[in-house]
Amino acid sequence: MSSVISDSFSIYGEQITSRLLIGSALYPSPAVMADSIVASGAQIVTVSLRRQQSAAAGDDFWQLIKDTGLKILPNTAGCHSVNEAITLAQMCREVFATDWIKLELIGDDYNLQPDPFALLEATQILLAEGFKVLPYCTDDLVLCQRLVDAGCEVLMPWGAPIGTGKGLLNKYNLKTIRERLPDTTLIVDAGLGLPSHACQALELGYDAVLLNSAIAGAGCPVTMSHAFKAAVDAGRFAYRAKAMPEKDVAAPSTPTMGMPFWHQQ
Repeated sequence: MSSVISDSFSIYGEQITSRLLIGSALYPSPAVMADSIVASGAQIVTVSLRRQQSAAAGDDFWQLIKDTGLKILPNTAGCHSVNEAITLAQMCREVFATDWIKLELIGDDYNLQPDPFALLEATQILLAEGFKVLPYCTDDLVLCQRLVDAGCEVLMPWGAPIGTGKGLLNKYNLKTIRERLPDTTLIVDAGLGLPSHACQALELGYDAVLLNSAIAGAGCPVTMSHAFKAAVDAGRFAYRAKAMPEKDVAAPSTPTMGMPFWHQQ
């Protein structure tokens, strides 16, 4: 286990050892949120300024987040235009005192798919302003390449539409992105529902996963946090171990000595 714990990855030069990033929305209560974040072992928690609540409740929420001691990754959730996303990113930098921004720019209200054209435009502007942009995008190879060409060191392609829990809908696309962008930090973000989905992402060579609904919407979020923590460790172990090659025919795992010759072919 120690070899995996020390096996870090980089987000804009900062070394991260936990391969599970966690969200802070939709939990049954603030206490459950705080306990789930701790149980996950995450080092990074995502937050949004677009929380609809009273000032007093907002103060309590921010204090809970601060008390976790985790690195805060603000996001632009809910933005539909370039100007809106840039304005919110600038506000986040002031409020959270960080240049990190998870850039979300919705293009379709039905499946919450990111707008690839606006996303690339906003990314270029924010990078020029000194932000360290983590764009939430689809599993489109060309878009991912354009984002890297613009200067992104981290990409966050989806596994499936936000909140669906469907897992990795297109493993081929995700695998291709990993192979074609070997030096880019890749984090699967959105659509995961089960610990096995997170394990599969790590088995593909992805550096981490980001979760919210899968934990917050579980029957017991704290227990599910433990499950996802174990899953990302298992996935990373498997990736480093290198899986056996698949075969089209059965192959015995027991010795063939003493077996009839026609069984030894």
